Amino acid sequence: MIVCIAEKPSVARDIAAVLGATQRHDGYLEGQGYQVTWTFGHLCTLKEPHDYTPQWRSWHLRDLPMIPPRFSIKLIDNDGYRKQFGIIEGLVKGAEMVINCGDAGQEGELIQRWVLQKAGCTCPVKRLWISSLTTEAIKEGFNALKPQDTYQSLYEAGLLRAIGDWLLGMNATRFFTLKYGREKQVLSLGRVQTPTLALIVNRQREIDQFVPQPYWELKTVYRETTFSSVKGRFGAKEEAADLLAQISGAPFVITGTSAKKGTEAPPRLFDLTSLQVECNKKFAYSADETLKLIQSLYEKKLTTYPRVDTTFLSDDIYPKVGPTLKGLVDYSTLTEPLLGKPLPKSKKVFDNSKVTDHHAIIPTGVRPGGLTLQEQKVYDLVTRRFIAAFYPDCRFSTTTVLGEAAGVEFKTTGKQILEPGWRVVFEAERAATQTARNGGAAEASTADDDEAASKDEEKTLPSFVKGESGPHVPDLAEKQTQPPKPYTEATLLRAMETAGKLVDDEDLRDALKENGIGRPSTRASIIETLFKRQYIKKERKNLLPTPTGTALIDLIHVDVLKSASLTGLWEKKLRQIERKEYNAAQFLDELKTMVIEVVTTA
Repeated sequence: MIVCIAEKPSVARDIAAVLGATQRHDGYLEGQGYQVTWTFGHLCTLKEPHDYTPQWRSWHLRDLPMIPPRFSIKLIDNDGYRKQFGIIEGLVKGAEMVINCGDAGQEGELIQRWVLQKAGCTCPVKRLWISSLTTEAIKEGFNALKPQDTYQSLYEAGLLRAIGDWLLGMNATRFFTLKYGREKQVLSLGRVQTPTLALIVNRQREIDQFVPQPYWELKTVYRETTFSSVKGRFGAKEEAADLLAQISGAPFVITGTSAKKGTEAPPRLFDLTSLQVECNKKFAYSADETLKLIQSLYEKKLTTYPRVDTTFLSDDIYPKVGPTLKGLVDYSTLTEPLLGKPLPKSKKVFDNSKVTDHHAIIPTGVRPGGLTLQEQKVYDLVTRRFIAAFYPDCRFSTTTVLGEAAGVEFKTTGKQILEPGWRVVFEAERAATQTARNGGAAEASTADDDEAASKDEEKTLPSFVKGESGPHVPDLAEKQTQPPKPYTEATLLRAMETAGKLVDDEDLRDALKENGIGRPSTRASIIETLFKRQYIKKERKNLLPTPTGTALIDLIHVDVLKSASLTGLWEKKLRQIERKEYNAAQFLDELKTMVIEVVTTA
């Protein structure tokens, strides 16, 4: 009998249906020589300190650092988990072969390996690796099973991640609680959690310490068009006031006009982080909410595997694009122009070098039904991005007009869309967003939203002729420099992705992902943990540190515990281990050294 182990019951049912395992039993399905069972996510976990030695049950500084000679696992203390594990264990003992059908990622590999270890599996193990749960994808996956050893480095990276979190979390939490905690208050620290909190605390400190500086802007209105002084901001009011007096009463003269044509490529396909960012901006969904919604869409066979960190597709997906577009019947008005002719194969969409385990999140082409409003919104985002990727570039013209009054130079710019290209895919979406902004959802918007909206709006200029002149209305406005903006979940996710460096350029962001804090699949839970620990709070969409969170960061004097860049380097090494470019044993030694440093020098 061949035993298949999925990560949850719903996935097991999908796999069983394809295999013809239709006979229902307690905890598994059977048929056609297969037994298909499931876990509930993690059934096993690393042992707790007291499982290694009773002396570690009590918290004492003298016992730190706690470094077990060998890490071991145990079943999670849950009656339902124990029952299901017993079923799996019995099936595995009688199996001629096991197929690991866990989620195709680092965490999925770890979940299944631990269960098989605990069950004492000795028979051959194969790995099912699929990016969607459609019948076609499952069949293709079973026709391309690989030996478990193929994914050994993936398992090692996941195991070391768990061990690193254990070593640092257990030791640092006990150390700081014992040394600084008051009235039995537990001070929780973590490898990813603490640097993330430090980002929020440091940003708030920058805001609190910010001293606004006045500056002045000289502008003038000619033919209902605002022109700005080419000198930009003025630090001294006197200089700006002198120029205002100089141009008052003098005619405004157009000295030149120019137009430059340009193109704008479609937006990148979604990885998990960019989807979470977009959903936070558009719908105020938390990172955790978005992850649950896209996971649900994946399990409903509507989208591909969501826990990904690439925005590219592999070349082998290209032949499937046409059938997928054809399957999007609810978007037929948008897909019709693409069908029946060769689709473009842009390097900005298809790049094997940018795809490892999984490609970007895209629709499967299965028609949706029975979705919640929230699921529909996320599905719509993913689908429109996918369709837009195969539309032509947007073509536009940027116009610059120069003018002067009494020798003082001014300019203005405008942008005109010549051919919308991919932008037509988002016209309905933009209209809906604008309606929401003007209506009931307006309270959820922030200054960031308003700024983004204004950037999206095109500014069309009237026709100006060099040499024309006429009256104008000058104005001198006093303004103040603004402090940095608080993090929202959207901007925090970007900061975690790039180890604290906020960048808009997509190519640069890709280069920084290697050193990001945490993994796309865990960042949402890290933010949720900070809320649960009451280290941060939310005001509208802004994330602010609580006094407890600020105090904790102030207590920590070991940079490795709170530095986003240093934590990012650890994350890079884990990725290198996954690619067999870094030695796992060396990384474990470095982890132990770091923990010793924390409890001896903090």
